[in-house]
Amino acid sequence: MANPRPLDPPHQPLGLRLCLRANRWGAQRVVGSFFRFVSRLGDGVFWYALMAALSIFGGERGLRATVEMAATGLLALALYYLLKRWTQRPRPFRSVDGIVAHVPPLDEFSFPSGHTLQAVSFSLIASAWFPMLIPLLLVFTLLVAASRIVLGLHYPSDVLAASGIGLLLGGGALALGSMLGLGL
Repeated sequence: MANPRPLDPPHQPLGLRLCLRANRWGAQRVVGSFFRFVSRLGDGVFWYALMAALSIFGGERGLRATVEMAATGLLALALYYLLKRWTQRPRPFRSVDGIVAHVPPLDEFSFPSGHTLQAVSFSLIASAWFPMLIPLLLVFTLLVAASRIVLGLHYPSDVLAASGIGLLLGGGALALGSMLGLGL
């Protein structure tokens, strides 16, 4: 009788092994519940609440930060949809044996991680305007990025690419705002 195929043989790429291990970790009740909660906040709830708080309590700086975040969010959303349609990369739970989706996906394809893209771009902008938020936003952004892998919805490369795109979009928004005299 043949031995069953191991879920993460050493000849598989590191990203895939990481994906499998993180997803198994997410199958634990407490871990899965925590990352489902983080992911749900990353759907928009956290960012909308942050923009509302900055607008209400942040004075003119808060309003400017919110406008930059909202404009960047719209651009990020358009880019996200274009990249998803162009790459059409299947999600890990659809293409890798042993990976389970611990939550339903918001759309069909994996690349890039929209949650991570938004988290990185929004965190960069909000942190530039309000540096005291850096610890909170850094931790939350890292948790959102990790949640996408743990929940079986993205490969590590989806999250890394989205982080790079988010940095470019957030940094570009800050630079453009500064050039137009609207920024910091």
